[in-house]
Amino acid sequence: MEEHARQVDGPGLRALAEAACTWLATNHEAVNALNVFPVPDGDTGTNMLLTMRSACNEMVPGEPHAGKVAHALAHGALLGARGNSGVILSQILRGLARGLEQHPAFGTAQLVRALHEARNTAYRGVVRPVEGTLLTVIKDVAGAAQQADPQTSDIAALLALLVEASSASVLRTPDLLPVLKEAGVVDSGGFGLQVLLEGMLRHLRQEPLDVVLHTARHPLSAAAVSAALDAVEPGQEWEVVVDFRPNQPLDLQSFYKTLEKFGGSIQVGEGAANYKMHLHLPRELRLKAVEYAESLGTVVNVHMENLLDQVAQAQAAAPVEVQAGQLLAVVVAPGIGFNRLLARPGVAVISGGQSMNPSTEDLLRAFANLPVADVILLPNNKNIQMAAEQAANLSDKRVRVLPTRNMPQGIAAMLAFDPDGEFEPVLAEMQTRMAEVHTGELTNATRTVTLDGIAVREGQFIGLHDGTLACATETLAGCALQLLQKMGAAEFDLLTLYHGAAIGPVEAAALRTEIADIYPQLQTEIYSGGQPHYHYILSLE
Repeated sequence: MEEHARQVDGPGLRALAEAACTWLATNHEAVNALNVFPVPDGDTGTNMLLTMRSACNEMVPGEPHAGKVAHALAHGALLGARGNSGVILSQILRGLARGLEQHPAFGTAQLVRALHEARNTAYRGVVRPVEGTLLTVIKDVAGAAQQADPQTSDIAALLALLVEASSASVLRTPDLLPVLKEAGVVDSGGFGLQVLLEGMLRHLRQEPLDVVLHTARHPLSAAAVSAALDAVEPGQEWEVVVDFRPNQPLDLQSFYKTLEKFGGSIQVGEGAANYKMHLHLPRELRLKAVEYAESLGTVVNVHMENLLDQVAQAQAAAPVEVQAGQLLAVVVAPGIGFNRLLARPGVAVISGGQSMNPSTEDLLRAFANLPVADVILLPNNKNIQMAAEQAANLSDKRVRVLPTRNMPQGIAAMLAFDPDGEFEPVLAEMQTRMAEVHTGELTNATRTVTLDGIAVREGQFIGLHDGTLACATETLAGCALQLLQKMGAAEFDLLTLYHGAAIGPVEAAALRTEIADIYPQLQTEIYSGGQPHYHYILSLE
């Protein structure tokens, strides 16, 4: 397509969409780095990229009609939407498709009207729109388009205005959303939209799409670790991830050479002060990798996992047991331990959680072919909520989303689930149960920040109470005890600890002993959740 094109046909729109996707792929880690909370779930860029790739995969090569290409993009995004940012992006593309559906080719005037529809559709898709987010940026982009000179017929000139408007809007997001200003970041979803528009403009200007312009220093992304998990190399059946703070600047070339002696699938992420190294290696060398990191500085966190066992567990997953006429519960869970706790007749468990949000299509696939008419869907994560709602809207079954935001809420709700019960009474009882628990989470800070009046250093242990940052300490046990105090544990009777993949039963039992010394009235139960990233998820009742 020429830089000064005045009309965009089907192949032209396809080229613009693919360029946007390519540019986001190049820069999505910079989007991920803008996560507000210093926890390892900053995956907005990854979610938007996966959504955009799904959209592009729906386009038919050679389709001449721009409206049909736009419709394919919207459909693919709808099915592939991941996380809240992906769902909102899918709604933006849906609005664009509505505005362009009658046009075999479109010019600036049609694009301006389509952006207006994109803005309206995106806002309609969110129950409680929050300004200072991706929604604000698409609103400002649509507004800039409407204020453009109506005599402008050059597509590239209009896109340049839109890129400028999106950049200015993103920079304003901290003024609209205080939590962004407190964290010292702009909105990640809005920035992702800016990157997509930039990709289209760069395509028209014939500028490269594989040069990283938006850089950020941040730890290794979950996406990079997941990619490394795709294959288990012979003789490298253990995964080791080590967070460490070097005593002096690393010679990366020498560092890589040493790691290659231990194993493969090497990934190294650099933070402001910490590094995260990831590799696969034989069992007998797994401690050697940790010792090597210790020789370079201070180790702050270690995660080890038997990859062959992980594969075996996944392959051993039992089929869903459900009969026609029964209720089905579809539950999203982040670890094999939670899978085991939840598995029973009438329940379908699918993997998902922090940094691994299932798509709309993944959720639909969990129940689409099962012989049931009534489904209760528990996302157990606020970033899966919108994809769950979208799956419910797309299904021809009666599907209700129970808005569980974490695993303790989900487990409490499931105590009231009866596959042989009546739909509405069961749903009502599950809603009552989920409201009775208070949730805590313990993880490591992924960057240095002051948030909610709490100063956090990268690598520290942090505690969250019902999603709000509550404390930051140097030791895991100390953080757990401080979090329980903030949660008012003295007023409760039952504490349940779900320990993550990096915590063993002995360590969990030791923590329970410390808790019992301070809170003798608490009955404490321990289960293996197997979740990544979060050392403990706990609930108080």
